[in-house]
Amino acid sequence: KVLDASTLSFGTRVRWFAICFVAGIACSVLGTALLWLPKGIKLFAVFYTLGNIAALASTCFLMGPLKQLKAMFESKRLIATVVMLV
Repeated sequence: KVLDASTLSFGTRVRWFAICFVAGIACSVLGTALLWLPKGIKLFAVFYTLGNIAALASTCFLMGPLKQLKAMFESKRLIATVVMLV
């Protein structure tokens, strides 16, 4: 059902959006905080990447994954999408 977000109820989609979005922010903040530890660069990379993935997943719950991908790869957003993925 996650692959077809339109079959989920609106409340369920909003709930999972909030969960993923908050988890994404938490991972990003945690990664930034861990940056100052020894070997913190690796921990930063892992947690910041997980945070970005969770934030992207959160919007998939609202829009649906196919609509999200189509929007990300529109010509006006293509450069930003490629930079973010790289």
